[in-house]
Amino acid sequence: MIPLVSCTNNTSDDEKKTLTIYSGRSEKLVGPIIEQFSEATGIDTRVKYGGTSELAATILEEGDKSPADIFFAQDPAGLGALEDKFTTLPDEVLVEVNDKFKSDDKKWVGTSGRARTVVYNTNMLTEQDLPDDMFGFTDPKWKGKIGWAPTNGSFQAMVTGMRKIWGDEKTKEWLNGINANNPKSFPNNTSTVAAVANGEVEVGFVNHYYLYRFLEEQGMDFSARNYHIEEGGPGALILVAGAGVLETSENKEEAIEFLEFMLSPVSQQFFASQNYEYPVVEGVKINPMLKPLADINSPKIEMSDMNDLQGTVTILRGVEIIP
Repeated sequence: MIPLVSCTNNTSDDEKKTLTIYSGRSEKLVGPIIEQFSEATGIDTRVKYGGTSELAATILEEGDKSPADIFFAQDPAGLGALEDKFTTLPDEVLVEVNDKFKSDDKKWVGTSGRARTVVYNTNMLTEQDLPDDMFGFTDPKWKGKIGWAPTNGSFQAMVTGMRKIWGDEKTKEWLNGINANNPKSFPNNTSTVAAVANGEVEVGFVNHYYLYRFLEEQGMDFSARNYHIEEGGPGALILVAGAGVLETSENKEEAIEFLEFMLSPVSQQFFASQNYEYPVVEGVKINPMLKPLADINSPKIEMSDMNDLQGTVTILRGVEIIP
């Protein structure tokens, strides 16, 4: 069992440690649970929020002088980019987590899962109008109807998985095929889902959980729903957000305690209930609106194989999809 963190703050002010966390996850998604960690353990946190790729590059640039103790990334590609910079995690942290959601070398651990999906406008389309696989969207009939976020970390993680499943040449073929259909670019998943619902585009390539936040705020009349690609493949990837402890950290003991807390029942239920994500530890219930992981035709791929983020960026630049 993962040791549970004491919920009693017995640490005196003089003994307080401060963990520095570089978080590629937004404050809205993880800020409340990080605050709960501090309240439960007495360990203060200093959080630097930003894009996963941006923060990974910052840590690499800072090198041994980086103040970061923990890198909290929104996708496995970002974690893979820093795998050589992480310390080895103890088995007791990793034991409860499914093998496919953690580093083979025990360098990082997933904290929650997200499914790649296609969000579609329910006033314009039904599921029967959607192709069985991602290549179907390269058909010219989808010209001007697709939204995507090619600079977003999750999209780039999907392309990284796509390269692993399909190979680079087929991935370039898909990227060029979609690009030929004049897709509309958005900065992130949230704006893509909003554009689909208001009819600006008819479909978008996103992570599953953004839709549920709109449904929570605007009700079930919100004009968008998720479609999980029936034939599976990279459009149905299950990605993980996760974290690793920097080898240069001077607060490794507290950093490990942070990871234990993120994998504890209270945190896993937070990710499942508040963020509509999938838990990585058995025994935690998902939100009833979500499609169970077992019912999603997700490809079998190890998250630790998705570490070539730079190679993905090079390909996206090569086909002139990102600057």
